[in-house]
Amino acid sequence: VVMDEETNKMEVVVPDDQLSLAIGRRGQNVRLASQLSGWYIDILTEAEESERRQEEFKSRSDHFIKALDIDDVIAHLLVAEGFDNIEDIAETSVQELSSLQGFDEDLAQELKDRAISYVKKEQKRIIASIEKLKISQDLINFEELNSSQIIKLGENGIKNKEDLANLDSSELYELLSQEGIESEEVAGKIIMSARAHWFEEDEKTDE
Repeated sequence: VVMDEETNKMEVVVPDDQLSLAIGRRGQNVRLASQLSGWYIDILTEAEESERRQEEFKSRSDHFIKALDIDDVIAHLLVAEGFDNIEDIAETSVQELSSLQGFDEDLAQELKDRAISYVKKEQKRIIASIEKLKISQDLINFEELNSSQIIKLGENGIKNKEDLANLDSSELYELLSQEGIESEEVAGKIIMSARAHWFEEDEKTDE
């Protein structure tokens, strides 16, 4: 069982031959468990979990290879050591990087330098994209979304938090499913957060 409190999502891995039993007829077991726990529950077979992990490993490795101009051996080592993104590498000390198997101090320093350079270029690119798209500050400051997701919304005409609040969960999921939003349930939570000021205004009116 893997639980993510940020997205309120729980992943349960079961043996391949136990999937139908775990889900229940027409998904009733999953629905009941979700209602009782308040968590979005995703049930995966062991084979599906293994395939997903392999895909994630390849995706992260490919990103490191392309962004840092390194070979696949170094990229695989970084992913195997638990580095999820280039920011993690940029923030890690040379001493810690050089302690990784197959790394020395020169390689660690070069890797950190490349990571820092990439992060700085990305920050400039993000700032330029946001300015070009004329995205509102309230959406830029919206903590439920990262910069890539905000830019993707801006490219599709969602320029402020009110625009976001007026979407439904399926629309947001369709826009950001390739940017880290994993389900319509997660998208729905983001939209409700964007709509919070609506309810605050209603309460003031009632007073």
